[in-house]
Amino acid sequence: MGRVYAGILGTLAMAVVICRGALESGGVENTLSLAIVYLVLFSLVGALIGQIAQATVDESVRSKLEQQLAAGAETSGA
Repeated sequence: MGRVYAGILGTLAMAVVICRGALESGGVENTLSLAIVYLVLFSLVGALIGQIAQATVDESVRSKLEQQLAAGAETSGA
């Protein structure tokens, strides 16, 4: 999930910076260098958010499964 969020946020940030540079008639070199910086920055943020989201989903599924297994063991053992 981290890779997906990194890819989405990174490319979105790069596209926004390039569009802003085109609309404001910014220089190509400055616009692209700034776009690359934001691509890397937002990719790192997206990867972090994705890892947190994946850990949250995994923990939620794990706890539900443990609850269901414990409930099943109580009904079959009683």
